[in-house]
Amino acid sequence: MTRLWLGIRALILGLLGTAMLLSATEYHYSYLPKHVYPTQVFPVTILASNARANQPVAFHFDPTALQKPLSSSPVKVINGHDLFYTFYFQANNEDDVVIPALTIQENNQSYPLPSRHIQTQTLTADAPSNFCGLIATDCSLQTSQVSMFDTNTSLVTITLRAHEGNPEAIHIPGALEEGIEKLTRQQAVVTAEYYFVIPSTQKSITLSYYNTVQHRFIPTTILTDYQNKPVAAQVELNPKASHFDQLKKYGSIALVLFFLVMVLWQRDWFYLILLIIILTATIIIYQPRDTLCIQEGSSLYILPTPNSRSSTTITEKLKTPSLGKHGKYFKINYRHGTIGWIRHEDLCEN
Repeated sequence: MTRLWLGIRALILGLLGTAMLLSATEYHYSYLPKHVYPTQVFPVTILASNARANQPVAFHFDPTALQKPLSSSPVKVINGHDLFYTFYFQANNEDDVVIPALTIQENNQSYPLPSRHIQTQTLTADAPSNFCGLIATDCSLQTSQVSMFDTNTSLVTITLRAHEGNPEAIHIPGALEEGIEKLTRQQAVVTAEYYFVIPSTQKSITLSYYNTVQHRFIPTTILTDYQNKPVAAQVELNPKASHFDQLKKYGSIALVLFFLVMVLWQRDWFYLILLIIILTATIIIYQPRDTLCIQEGSSLYILPTPNSRSSTTITEKLKTPSLGKHGKYFKINYRHGTIGWIRHEDLCEN
């Protein structure tokens, strides 16, 4: 009887142990790219088998490693009893990528994953001359605006939205000056504004990015003739009035004169009220621009970005109208038609 009981007990314990082993979560890499290109953003996915969706999990990469994920929180995807955790990394310029060792903590248990090595390959050898340096799984041009920078150059600003993209590496072939601003990254999706200066004689520019899904360079053409884009050219960056603004100005003046004649002719309060309304609106719309006081020795920057090169220096204290504002930068027209941007901290206190 005792032997029978011991046998049943051993069987029960064995079944329980087997059930615990079968129900234990297993972690391993489900996706690692075989190779990456310099500055490329790429995913690394970890598969948790037999996992519970609501089980708290903590990921700790080796803090001493040079390579770190772009975000400490992974993208989580649930597929039945399998969970996929995706981190995004960015390769450096030349060296191969080493994914650091990872320790996963779940329910007071630790699951180690060793470091992995990913080879870096060269892309520029096969790139066309208009390759801008952007590598992504998908990219779209959200907006493009063109303005006259000075008599010889145009300032172009574009807004990009890319998946697994590296807009920090963009270089516009033939640009006289360029800079990036408002870069926002949310896991795989990144948006950025990019400015570049090109000769005004150039009416269009074609840029190519490398699509890592289609494995080919995809071109996009941007019109850069600001004279044919009066509305876009007027947004913040253009110091000159467009033909549409001139039409509005002459139209409002014509309305004021019309209702003034009607008031004198008909002597009706209705026309007088309309005259006052239109005259007030015209004064508000066309009131003088704000005047800026700029300190002596201030730098005049080509672009409204922190990394922009300065084109000249303000030689004496200056008061001039503001042609526009972008963030903490103000656009002015300096001597001899030199147009540029002044930082907010370079304005006079009084």
